[in-house]
Amino acid sequence: MFGVYFGKYLMDEGIIPEEGYYGLLEATRNSKVKMGLLAVESGLMTEEQVAEVNMLQQQQDMRFGDIAVEKGYLTEDDVADLLDGQGDSYLLFIQAMVESGLMDLDDIKTHLQAYRRAKHLSPMDLEAIKSGDVDRIVPVFMKDNSIPMQVKEYVYLTSRNIVRFVDRFFRMEKLEALTEYEAECIVAQSLHGDSSYLTAFCGSKEGIKAIADGFVEGMAGMDQSFNYEALDVATEFLNVNNGLYVTGLSSNNINEVSDSPIIKNEKTKITAVGDFYRIPLFIEGIPVDLIVCFNDGWGID
Repeated sequence: MFGVYFGKYLMDEGIIPEEGYYGLLEATRNSKVKMGLLAVESGLMTEEQVAEVNMLQQQQDMRFGDIAVEKGYLTEDDVADLLDGQGDSYLLFIQAMVESGLMDLDDIKTHLQAYRRAKHLSPMDLEAIKSGDVDRIVPVFMKDNSIPMQVKEYVYLTSRNIVRFVDRFFRMEKLEALTEYEAECIVAQSLHGDSSYLTAFCGSKEGIKAIADGFVEGMAGMDQSFNYEALDVATEFLNVNNGLYVTGLSSNNINEVSDSPIIKNEKTKITAVGDFYRIPLFIEGIPVDLIVCFNDGWGID
């Protein structure tokens, strides 16, 4: 995940060519495998057990390793060993840059500090991005104390699920408050409890398709050869995501009910009486926005 942040900066500044950036990402993608595959290759789990754990992840907000331990398929030591085997995203990207001949370690150190200054990152922010851990990266882009806790919690969960189900190398940018938003495509779902909340993925057809493609590919056992409507599949991912969110609320004795999804395949406007929030995401490098409105005063026209 580190590479999509630092590498994009290097490309935007003209320090590395566009083809070099995408080549580096491809190199790091191919250097790390999913824990399920590692577990099968190591003889620790069967393919059937991995498929079962992947399916349970659609129902529970838990990591693959945590579910596998709970089911008795892996031990905590097994998970630690498998995590080590997946590789370090920062070191993998640095290694790829050096091996490609794009720059040496001294150059990398210089540009890394320039990146930190240009993006106004603290040393701790930079370490969070270098870690590749989405739970450490997300707070870097949500520092505003005025952001409601419900919004932060929803963005945390959604980010984890994007990594889990769609694109483990996705990138996000700083959250912003809006009162009006317009997009070419919208897949949305409202949640009802004490208030009526709106959650949505919005953007171009390409952005919505990137979510759908990633979700199909990430589902073990799903037939990837069939024809599907990208809007429908992206909506299914939103539904899974919100189901996990509602389950988490229910565990704290807070009940929410998800409405049927809203799908718009034409230019549509979202408005709200108060602020709602846009979180810019990049799935496979394609922009798509996560919209979160935690109040009653929203509308879709």
